[in-house]
Amino acid sequence: MSVEVRNITKRFGNFTALENINMLVPDGDLVALLGPSGSGKTTLLRIIAGLESFEPVDGADILFKGTSVVGNRIAERRVGFVFQHYALFRHHTVYGNIAFGLKVRHGKNRMPRKEIRERVMNLIHLVQLDGLESRYPDQLSGGQRQRVALARALAIEPRFLLLDEPFGALDARVRQNLRRWLRRMHDEIKLTSIFVTHDQEEALELADRVVVMNKGHVEQEGTPTEVFHNPKNAFVMDFLGNVNLFHGRIESGRILFDQTEIVTNDNNQTRFFVRPHEIELLPENIDNAGLPAKISRVQLAGSIAKIELTDNNNKEIFVEMSHDKYSVYKFQNGDSVFVLPKNSIVFPEDYSI
Repeated sequence: MSVEVRNITKRFGNFTALENINMLVPDGDLVALLGPSGSGKTTLLRIIAGLESFEPVDGADILFKGTSVVGNRIAERRVGFVFQHYALFRHHTVYGNIAFGLKVRHGKNRMPRKEIRERVMNLIHLVQLDGLESRYPDQLSGGQRQRVALARALAIEPRFLLLDEPFGALDARVRQNLRRWLRRMHDEIKLTSIFVTHDQEEALELADRVVVMNKGHVEQEGTPTEVFHNPKNAFVMDFLGNVNLFHGRIESGRILFDQTEIVTNDNNQTRFFVRPHEIELLPENIDNAGLPAKISRVQLAGSIAKIELTDNNNKEIFVEMSHDKYSVYKFQNGDSVFVLPKNSIVFPEDYSI
């Protein structure tokens, strides 16, 4: 089930939450709406679900598999919605929570009790909660509760699934395990899904496609590889991980900062962005190609070595490298070194970090 958003604008009084949003979610994809708080992610999700209206401008539409659903009731859209804080019924067991949407059906949509039980037990197995069907929400961990919420959303056999910051209330370890589990489950059932997150690592690890939002606009849409390695603008690059901003001047097609020259084809640029892992540290200034800096902190805990520095203007610089590479020089706090960017990106628009 593909989902298409066309020319969607949403205002709350004088505040524009969304402005002319266009987006296509292909059938079977898992798509992340990624952005800071207030970027419009949840508002867009609620509009897709039918929980929120939008401005009646020309061309504005929501289409499921090419058919407009504007004017359709929420139940007619058959959307599975998973909230950040679970929204489970405390007085119902795991089984009762998952079965709730099936038991309240009326008329021709009502299912026999035997079919309800079969579907619920299949879902309990799918979300790996076998043996816990008689427990109540307060007897479950946060990760287990979120899986109950997901099974409840799937019970009604939705045409697609919407998840609003589904792992935001969980601790880091549980969140990491649960998102891996969700990715495996998605690969198994192939249900078109859209999830909201402000965690770039979560979006890049979990999604087939990432839609980066900011201040009610879509800044960039693409695969995790595309948006990370080929950011469209400075906001996207900065939001998708740590980044260093260097300032320079242009002389004969080159950007110069202090003693370093970086080749560029654009004579109008004065700033360039470099990710921490794209910087090399040297104890000597070979060929005058490095920016002098002093190490202020070395952090070796974790899978990579993280080094913080300050340049002669007291501006912070962040560098990441493998432990094998760190072992070559074994930099220490207070060491004077030279910073050599290996790869940089230049953007024309104004942006500060």
